[in-house]
Amino acid sequence: MSAVFEGYEKQYCELSANLSKKCASANHLDGEQKKQKISEIKVGLDEAEALIRKMDLEARALQPNIKAVLLAKLREYKPDLNNLKSEVKRIVSTNLNQAARDELLEAELADTLAVSANQRDRLVVTTERLDNSSNRIKDSRKVMLETEELSLSGVDNNVGRSKKILTNMTRRMSRDKWMIGGIITVLVIVIALILYLKLAK
Repeated sequence: MSAVFEGYEKQYCELSANLSKKCASANHLDGEQKKQKISEIKVGLDEAEALIRKMDLEARALQPNIKAVLLAKLREYKPDLNNLKSEVKRIVSTNLNQAARDELLEAELADTLAVSANQRDRLVVTTERLDNSSNRIKDSRKVMLETEELSLSGVDNNVGRSKKILTNMTRRMSRDKWMIGGIITVLVIVIALILYLKLAK
């Protein structure tokens, strides 16, 4: 047997066992910790591959009978290394999928907030318009009341009808304002619920 080959073999076996433990550990990590663990594993894989090459070169330099035995042993280590590489690829793929899901969640959250903001702005504008209309109606009503006091006899009926119309319009505007206020409240609750559900994932 070659002492050099045995030295490389011992290093490889220890490294392979260590990499297997790190792969198992990486499955239970996430975020930056998982990325760091994957980087460590990749460095270890490079070292393991280098040891396989050194063992191969050392075995081929020996006598034919010894070479055959060592190359047969080496053929058992190569599938082991390939299995480690496959496991790392699976872990990296899982990590990328998680990152993609996180980005998608952030994008959906941003879209939801943008839509909600637009709806809120439209409701605010509508409320302002109703307020302005209500103010104009109040002003018109005030003018009508002043006109009623100064009007000649014979126009009482017309003024009464106008006053009744303005009163109905005022009530309608007030009711619409309450409805819009209710819509805004429901919208805020829905937004909060959406944010809670998305963050809870």
